[in-house]
Amino acid sequence: MTGISGTVLSEEEKDFLESEKCGGVILFDHNFQDPAQLAELVNSIQKLRDEYPLFIAVDQEGGRVQRFKKHFTQFPSMLDLASYQSPKLIFEVHQVMAKELTACGVNLSLSPCCDILTNPDNKAIGDRSFGKTPDEVEKSISAAIRGLQTTGLLSCAKHFPGHGDTTKDSHIDLPLVKTSKDVLIERELVPFIKASKSRAEFMMMAHLLVDCLDEKLPTSLSPKAYQFLRQETKFSKIVVTDDMEMGAITSKFSTEEAAVMAIGAGADMLIYKTLPTAKKALLAIRDAVKKKNLKKEEILEKLNRIERCKKDHFQEYNPIYIPKIVDSFNTEESKKLVAGLKTQARPKS
Repeated sequence: MTGISGTVLSEEEKDFLESEKCGGVILFDHNFQDPAQLAELVNSIQKLRDEYPLFIAVDQEGGRVQRFKKHFTQFPSMLDLASYQSPKLIFEVHQVMAKELTACGVNLSLSPCCDILTNPDNKAIGDRSFGKTPDEVEKSISAAIRGLQTTGLLSCAKHFPGHGDTTKDSHIDLPLVKTSKDVLIERELVPFIKASKSRAEFMMMAHLLVDCLDEKLPTSLSPKAYQFLRQETKFSKIVVTDDMEMGAITSKFSTEEAAVMAIGAGADMLIYKTLPTAKKALLAIRDAVKKKNLKKEEILEKLNRIERCKKDHFQEYNPIYIPKIVDSFNTEESKKLVAGLKTQARPKS
């Protein structure tokens, strides 16, 4: 899954998406001007598809992590929303998010965050978390996933096995997690298990050094971590890495080395925010298959898992009719929801 450089596709990007049968595109704020432009961009991407539509993904969590802002409903942080202690509210907020995203052709939300905010000094996650206890986060996760699914938007539970008890930001450096395996299972994994049971289609592996799982390798490159994910959460769908261009990985591994290690460890899909790096990674994976450093049958297993997801959830892609997009924004439903947040009293702790 690759990022692209701007608000329209370059010729190089068109060629790559079409010729390499790329699995998907991740979009950021630099790819967005307004909903109509976004829909046109998605239409141009999907024109290049092979058999099934591409995944069109975005980090649209609400609060400070919301890539698309203009015309999109601005919701407070998930920690703030969860303070109302209303799963129904969480559901309704995510339902509005899903309607706005799918109106523009986005089909994968890289949310919700399953991280439990156990470390108050954790700035990387902070108010992106739904709460400080497994119970708080678990209740919200189920409601969020159900809300996203109402319009067919796929969801991605992140950041496995839990980024809540860290101080470093994996965008910059590799965080160390000293939590015991027992605590991971009893605390951190509770929301991920709920996400799996709630039928999230993706789970995202974080870039963390969790020493009870692997003392040497980040979770995103560790076979032990992927095995732990599959065994403990019973998750059988797509496992995607966090952005492979984050400092936690690039400060210690080359692009080529990390790509082959992640696929070999158990990742089904890799995310790259820039196309030149995605190209390097793809060439390295192909070379590793050719040299038999990666098993072809395992690659096919990953491809089958991705194809099964697309077959189950995506119909033939019909280009978005741009004039109708306006109907999905600034609706009475979204205005009422935002107004209610301003007036609704929070339960006392």
